[in-house]
Amino acid sequence: MKGKDFLSITDLEPDEVSQMVSKAREMKNTGVPRLLDGKTVALIFEKPSLRTRVSFEVGVQQMGGTCIYLSPMDIGELGVREPVSDVARVLDRLVDVIVARVFDHESLATLAAETDIPVVNALSDLAHPCQALGDLITMSEVKGRLEGLRVAYIGDGNNIASSLALGCASVGADFVIAAPSDYHVPSDAWEEARRRAFEKESLLEWVEDPKRAVDGADVVYTDVWISMGDESEADERRRVFSQYQVNEDLMELADGGAVFMHDMPAHRGEEVSEGILDHKSSVVYAQAENRLHAQNAILTELLLR
Repeated sequence: MKGKDFLSITDLEPDEVSQMVSKAREMKNTGVPRLLDGKTVALIFEKPSLRTRVSFEVGVQQMGGTCIYLSPMDIGELGVREPVSDVARVLDRLVDVIVARVFDHESLATLAAETDIPVVNALSDLAHPCQALGDLITMSEVKGRLEGLRVAYIGDGNNIASSLALGCASVGADFVIAAPSDYHVPSDAWEEARRRAFEKESLLEWVEDPKRAVDGADVVYTDVWISMGDESEADERRRVFSQYQVNEDLMELADGGAVFMHDMPAHRGEEVSEGILDHKSSVVYAQAENRLHAQNAILTELLLR
C-alpha cells in the first residue's frame, strides 16, 4: 500500500489488489488478529448506512478495538460547523484510526493530510474502494477466479462504477459499463483503469446498450440511479435510465452461470426488477457480508505497516 491511508483502489498497486482479496478470504476462514486491542476507531458518517456501519463496527470489535460513531448530529457537515483540518487534528490526538463516509472526497484528503493515523474511505462522491474489494472477494468465491471474468456494470458511472472499474482492471477481469453518454465514469478514474487493464491485458469498455454489455457476462452489476445527494435530479435520472433496469430478461442474455450483484440498498422497480435480488443468480447478501472481510484485511494492512 502506497501510504498510511486507504482512500481509493489506486492506493494499491494492481498486484496488491489481488493480494488483498486473497488475504481477506484467508482471514474470513481463519479469523483476524487482535491488532486493535486497546485502540479506538472513529467512524465519521455524513451519510447514513446499514452495511458500512455494521460491518466496520463488527470488524473493529473482532480485532479487539472500540468504535466511536460520529453522526451528522454529533459532528455536523464537515467543513461547515468547523474546518475539516480542525476535526482531523483533534481526532489525531484522541483515536487510532479514522473511518469516514463523506459527501466530498476533498474532506477525506484533508483528514488524511492533517493526521498521522490511518484514514479509510467508507464512501465518498468519487470512490467506494471498500465496496469494490468486497465485490472482488465475492466474485472470486462464486466464480473461482478473477482473471478473465467479464463484469458488466449497468447504470450510472458513479463512485461504485469507478472503484469497480479500477478493481477489475487491477486483477485482469474485463469490465464493460453500459451507461448514457452523460453518466460515464469520470475521466481520471477511467484513464487509470485503462492503464491497469493494459498492464493486465484485460478489456475496459463503455457502451450505451445494456444488452450488448451483458452479452457473455459472468457478472451483472448495478447500482441505484439516484444516489444520496442526487435527489434534485430524481425525475431526470429516472427518465434517462429507464432502459437500464436489470431484470430477469436482461439476465437471460448473460452467460448461463452469470451472477447478479448490487451494493445495496436497492430500489425495486427502478434499477432492478421486483424479484431480481431474490433471483437464483443473486449473490447480493454474500456480497454484503464480504464488506466485513475486505475491511478487516484493509485495517490489518494499515495497522501492520
